[in-house]
Amino acid sequence: MPREGARLGPPDHLSVGSAYHDALDALAARGRFGVRLGLGRTRALLRELGDPHLAISGALVAGTNGKGSVLALTGAALRAAGYRAGETPKPHLVSYRERLQIGGRPVDAATFTGLVRDAIAAADRIPRRLGDPTEFELLTAIVFRWFADEGVDLAIVEVGLGGRLDATHAWDGGVAAITNVDLDHMDRLGPTIAHIAREKAAIIERGDLAVTGATGEARSIITRRARRLGVPITIVEPPPVVGLDRDGIDVELPRLGLTRVGLRGRHQAENLAVADAILDSLEAAAVATVPAEARRQGYASATWPGRLELLLIDGRDILLDGAHNPAGAATLAAALDDLRPFLGSGRPTLVTASMADKDVAGVVRALGGSTTLRDARIVATQVGLSRALPAAELGRIWRAAGWDGPAGGHRSVTVEPRPDAALDDALAGPSGPVIVAGSLYLVGAVRARLIDDPLLRDPVDNRR
Repeated sequence: MPREGARLGPPDHLSVGSAYHDALDALAARGRFGVRLGLGRTRALLRELGDPHLAISGALVAGTNGKGSVLALTGAALRAAGYRAGETPKPHLVSYRERLQIGGRPVDAATFTGLVRDAIAAADRIPRRLGDPTEFELLTAIVFRWFADEGVDLAIVEVGLGGRLDATHAWDGGVAAITNVDLDHMDRLGPTIAHIAREKAAIIERGDLAVTGATGEARSIITRRARRLGVPITIVEPPPVVGLDRDGIDVELPRLGLTRVGLRGRHQAENLAVADAILDSLEAAAVATVPAEARRQGYASATWPGRLELLLIDGRDILLDGAHNPAGAATLAAALDDLRPFLGSGRPTLVTASMADKDVAGVVRALGGSTTLRDARIVATQVGLSRALPAAELGRIWRAAGWDGPAGGHRSVTVEPRPDAALDDALAGPSGPVIVAGSLYLVGAVRARLIDDPLLRDPVDNRR
């Protein structure tokens, strides 16, 4: 557990493991300030750190779903073209350091520790009238300090919540992109698509180039914002999907023609269109030029851990995906039906968990629309967080949705509060594919168990 008010000593007085875990504790302790939208604290923090963000150009990416996929596709293409791009994927799955990446590689533990130490010292110097910076505000300042220290060529930054008052909006990289708009975080962003669209559209600033894949009312709001500020905006439509298999999709992309995408799911065509338009805008803004062949290479090699990620473990297909809101769950449901011919035979098992503040019933309804899951065995579990929905309650919601007996098959629901035991239960059950979804925290726990990535091995916590 984080230690309230944890402080950091000089790293040369502590082992790397101790210092690193003290840094994590110090960040986690900021969680007690909750989520407080507003830019004043972040701007003050950045000022104390020398305004590192002012020297960095790039793209700020907002949207309800797809932001991470757009970052993965854009970043892969930039790497293929030889650029060192700073990226901010979130949330992390295995190591907190995943949230700070350059060239697709996370920050090392020692550097991360020093960055946290300096940022917390800066937080102690900002005017008290602004209040205490939150964890995400501190992380945002750390990100830009590291990118500046490393001299990145550009940055591709994912908005945390909304846009207008999100900490990342303290930075304007010159390109503003909005993937789509759907109902999520309504307690903070507003009760309707229009409210949420206005919050996201606010990342468009005078002098920017803008991109959006939004549709309907949200698109109208976003384009009005751009036109009012005199900002050129590119509106993209998803290119046609002309093929798919267990490892990705093939699309017909304007100018590039037949293009392979290494991310699964038809919905990635929408994200690819946004990513490709971001690259066009970066070129128009004289930030980066990514030729056609580098784009093809990047899109084909792109990966996005924990998002429709397919693992083959001891001959068993295990599919990992967050799907934490109804829109994400509907996307997973459609992708499962597309992928089913390429997955192992047998009755599927869904291992699922959720946060209590999510529209869990909506997620269950959306997943229930999948033909693949029609006869699935459901294993309801929970992650070790205070806002996690209890496994028993999640099981009750699935049973209420009809997973309590025959329904054209032999549906069943098992409740197992421990994630490790839930995965064991799934692997010991029917021989078909295992799907892990509903919470990225659950996906991260399962992924850490199944994959040993040397880049994500944190130092051992050897504090006494």
